[in-house]
Amino acid sequence: MTSLDAETIWRMPKNELVSLIENGVILNRTGKIRFYAPSFVYYKTKYFHSSHDAFPSISITDSSCGLKCKHCDGKVLDTMVPALTPEGLFDLCAKLKNNGAVGCLISGGCLPDGSVPIDKFIDAIAQIKKELGLTVVVHTGVINFSTAKQLKAAGVDAALIDIIGSDETIREVYHLDVSVEDYERSLRAFHESGIPFVPHVLVGLHYGELKGELEALKMIAKYSPSAVITIAFMPIRGTPMENVSPPEPEDIIKILASARLLMPETPLVLGCMRPKGEHRKRTDMLAVKAGVNAIAFPVEEAIQLAESLKLKISFSSLCCSQIFEAIKP
Repeated sequence: MTSLDAETIWRMPKNELVSLIENGVILNRTGKIRFYAPSFVYYKTKYFHSSHDAFPSISITDSSCGLKCKHCDGKVLDTMVPALTPEGLFDLCAKLKNNGAVGCLISGGCLPDGSVPIDKFIDAIAQIKKELGLTVVVHTGVINFSTAKQLKAAGVDAALIDIIGSDETIREVYHLDVSVEDYERSLRAFHESGIPFVPHVLVGLHYGELKGELEALKMIAKYSPSAVITIAFMPIRGTPMENVSPPEPEDIIKILASARLLMPETPLVLGCMRPKGEHRKRTDMLAVKAGVNAIAFPVEEAIQLAESLKLKISFSSLCCSQIFEAIKP
């Protein structure tokens, strides 16, 4: 099986892929796994429960988004705490710190060019890092080198970006007049600025079908990311894609397996956005068997499986993007 590569995995029938994973062939086991439950989603099992204020998500645009992508339509922003000015952002973070927060995700809706308007908040972020000592993770959207360098200087702990490998998906689902090359330029900007960055690959973004995910992974692999997070399309009520079926668990695992073969030493994470119910149970258990480094909001059965496999288990209230810090020697 040493001749396996990402292209082979991509073409492999799902039952064959699952068989390889069940037999421990695809991904190398590290002997441990970390489970994450930041506070922007309520989570409770007999093993761990999220704290209300430990790691919230903040929107610097409130519920406003210039794209209104078909899969989200701005609905995700409604779950975030708004902070519309630099002063408001610092004051909110100071309040969160007093309430026991250890960090936050700073995000927001996109401008028509695909960027999150983070520029005017960079000085406030530097102040938050210096005076409050919070872990700060920023979702940037499409970004240029100058902004990436400023975020690095501000002390941002990680920059997050969804990478899309299909021009058709960018146009049809994101309503964006940019190209795959613009996303590659963003990856290059992160890499050259030296900021820790954690790209996300959204499986099934193209109406539930695989399209461009392997190209996204190949692009990401060129730029030595700090970690890679795989997430999956899930229908959100009230959006244009609310009736679209999500990708199957095996499709999600195919991306994880391809990522490992392309980036053998990079921490891999099954992220927070993915379908729930039995779909999530199967996805999570396959991910544990595949040897991912971390899972956000795991089902209890996946934790039990990790225990049965004698994996060393740990839990965290931080964003799962911080896995690269957790596994440092």
